[in-house]
Amino acid sequence: MVGFDTFCAYLLYFFNLLTNTPFNQFTFNVQSSFQKVLPNPSSFADNHKPLVQNYPIFDPPNAPEDQSFTCEYPELPEYEPCFGNDDQGCWLRPKDKNSDLRVYNISTDYENFYPQGITRRYNLTITNESLWADGCENSESKVFNKQYPGPWIEACWGDDIEVTVTNLLPCNGTTVHWHGLRQLHNAENDGVNAVTQCPIAPGDSYTYKFKALQYGSSWYHSHYSLQYPDGLAGPLTIHGPASGAYDHAIDPILMTDWNHRSAFQDWSYSILSNRLPRMTSILLNGKGKFYPSSDDSCINPKPVKVYTRYFQKGVRYLLRLINTSVDTSFVFSIDGHSLTVIQSDFVPIKNYTNSSILIGIGQRYHVIVEASPTEPSLDGNYWIRTVPATGCQGFRTQYTVENSTTGIIRYDPLSTSDPTSKPNQFDIKCSDETYSSLEPILPWTVPEPVEISPELEVSLVSTDSPPYFPDNLARWKLHKAPMWLNFSAPTILNIAEDPSSWAAELSVNTTASSNNEWIEILISGADLPQINDTAAAFPTLAHPIHLHGHDFALLAQSEQPYNEATVVIKRDNPPRRDVALLPAGGYLIIAFKLDNPGIWLMHCHIAWHASSGLAMQILENVDRMKIHNRTGLETTCKNWNQWFNIGRLQHCLPTDPNDTYPFQDDSGI
Repeated sequence: MVGFDTFCAYLLYFFNLLTNTPFNQFTFNVQSSFQKVLPNPSSFADNHKPLVQNYPIFDPPNAPEDQSFTCEYPELPEYEPCFGNDDQGCWLRPKDKNSDLRVYNISTDYENFYPQGITRRYNLTITNESLWADGCENSESKVFNKQYPGPWIEACWGDDIEVTVTNLLPCNGTTVHWHGLRQLHNAENDGVNAVTQCPIAPGDSYTYKFKALQYGSSWYHSHYSLQYPDGLAGPLTIHGPASGAYDHAIDPILMTDWNHRSAFQDWSYSILSNRLPRMTSILLNGKGKFYPSSDDSCINPKPVKVYTRYFQKGVRYLLRLINTSVDTSFVFSIDGHSLTVIQSDFVPIKNYTNSSILIGIGQRYHVIVEASPTEPSLDGNYWIRTVPATGCQGFRTQYTVENSTTGIIRYDPLSTSDPTSKPNQFDIKCSDETYSSLEPILPWTVPEPVEISPELEVSLVSTDSPPYFPDNLARWKLHKAPMWLNFSAPTILNIAEDPSSWAAELSVNTTASSNNEWIEILISGADLPQINDTAAAFPTLAHPIHLHGHDFALLAQSEQPYNEATVVIKRDNPPRRDVALLPAGGYLIIAFKLDNPGIWLMHCHIAWHASSGLAMQILENVDRMKIHNRTGLETTCKNWNQWFNIGRLQHCLPTDPNDTYPFQDDSGI
């Protein structure tokens, strides 16, 4: 008997053929539940809802596919929405064309100006669950709202966002970081344990409050040690203008590497074996295929369908690509299709087109793909490939261009066969997208800095003495030593500490007095020393460097060792982002304006590296830092310390003295 979903698909398909109605983005989700057909993509210009109230209220052009979502600006009655099919660079404009009011569009300086929206409220509850992401059970997963990835948090440009996080993990604290969000004058909501807050104790809740100054896509994740590799990650989108024209937006696509064990278990094993853990599978939006290896097995297998989308020929689709990996940079492509890149991280850029795009850990891209294949496929199906970049990954299985087939694009909604398409031609070397391609729409000119920090050098050091490093594994450092902080004494509440203390020594403390002054930071990737014969286990690597609290200007990026005599600094509209790849053995020079007083973390986004110390704090004009909810921070610390000193000892001591489980803490950030 034909199933109900299939019957509906046939009925709708033939109805569209008879009526010449576009079969726009007919979709099943990865678990095959039937979803509604979306409206004709040409209706973008008609999505400006009647102004029942005398202010702008409308569906954004990149609204979610399966629910109603509107942007609202009650405080802007003089404005109207202004985007259309072929001009999505405009967002809001004055109704009166002769008005002196500003237009909010793709050229607006979003670091200083934004349209005031409404407040969006979300609730996230963290629990332990079992997941079968690649068909094999991981019984030690941690997730938001019992799903992986976590719920899609959405807002419109200028909205205020409030997210209440409730921790129901029985034996672990948590914090949540809003990746790439600037948090202007709002360091206390950055979500980094030991830096901007104490962890949220089991049974406790904390409400984060921040403003959507930027627009584009990102993700949120636990910043507590190694929790996000266990599943605590989800997409975040701020709807706004775009620098390229498209017809229909697809919900965010999160790519990641995955294991069948808790990352904390893998980390414990790595200490014993003196090598970094290796990953098992590749997932798109929480689903993937398991390739057996000699040292991994599939527990309680279940069937899993890979990520699948349905395209209609001629339609231009917006893809929101987000790398949420533990250890892997990916080269993303769709067989037979080109990708037009319109945004990197939260920065709209001048468009360029490639056959693939390299996405480092923590990086995001908005790309447009036109559903007009350049290469035919016999069955009308095309593979999506997320290929681990050479030198920026560590898997048990050998992934290649041929077997990194992690999703499917189908033009025939009734087809169920695997694609026979051939891969595009592209390089899989580990690197960022071409430096010259990432040209921001809104130009910056970076002046000479008021401060140049000491050179920061990424290297591996031997640390085997308590109390900071209670294991004998060599650890990474970025500044003076590997970072190791006290979760019970976050820096934000201890600014007046002795500057000779451990935490302060791992900080760059700015002294500028003007918001218009800049700081430059040189970060070098040194060759690794031979440390107790461990260098073979830790080869020279590239590192995705992430800065909190700022977009930074990428003044220079090179695979060659730093040489002051030959370095070329680009100050006229350099690439701008919040994660950039430090090439193995090369260097980065970044710069940012000292206009956001606070304590900001800078770290490698390889989870193993950050958790083993590859991080530092930037204390930016902390004499002007504002703490809006000191009582809330102090209460969170009180609850954490009470649980840590009483509840943890009563219920969460390890049964095996060689095992850190069930309380998981390597004091990583």
